[in-house]
Amino acid sequence: MTERWLGGVRSLPAAPASLVDTRVALHRLAAYVIAPVRHRANGKFGLRWTLGGFGTPFFGDNRQIRVEGTQLIDQRAGHVTSVPVTTLQAAADFLDTTIDTETAAEHDSPPVGDVNETLAVDPAAANFLGNWYGMAFAALESVRADDASVDASRPQLWPGHFDPAIEIGDENHRGSYGASPGDDVIPEPYLYVSVWWPDRVNIDAADPLWNAPSFTGAVLKLADFDDGDPVDVAGNFFGSIRDLIAR
Repeated sequence: MTERWLGGVRSLPAAPASLVDTRVALHRLAAYVIAPVRHRANGKFGLRWTLGGFGTPFFGDNRQIRVEGTQLIDQRAGHVTSVPVTTLQAAADFLDTTIDTETAAEHDSPPVGDVNETLAVDPAAANFLGNWYGMAFAALESVRADDASVDASRPQLWPGHFDPAIEIGDENHRGSYGASPGDDVIPEPYLYVSVWWPDRVNIDAADPLWNAPSFTGAVLKLADFDDGDPVDVAGNFFGSIRDLIAR
């Protein structure tokens, strides 16, 4: 396994049993604390994969906020400070900000909850999330660079949904392509393609390929990945569904 996701032999660790609790805890941290800091500076709240986890791109006065494993890191120019992830309130205090329940949250974001409760962040699960996001960004960048990907957007880790995604396609064949670490409908990590306008695309609803339970589209669960490089598995999945939608 490589944490950098830059080639060679890449693999994902098994998803630990603690993933759901850790995912929910870090989702709350991303949506209610980290993303709003960037938004206050420049009106944007998209996040990125960062080494060992996730965080903002550099913004404002050369600042980046990121989570690496179980550490919350605030880098301002060349000065880096960090604290363990504990509570939402402690994170907000460390970043000199306030908890924001409006800016980045979505319909599927977990409730903000008790801001003084200890966030259940397990090191193994946090490590898995960092690798899942690294795999996802590598695969999404690869499919985005493909000439067949029409009008592809830049990969973003949306804090409200807590998944990396891009959009591909013209006005009649557009879809969202992403890698969820799990949610209330599908608890385990999975890839997905969601078709924006199913009535404009030749989709056979009876085809088991279109197996998404809560939207029109296709999903591939981590448990169903073929052996081999997961970046290639994800890229092939995204590319094959893109080509079907584009027909």
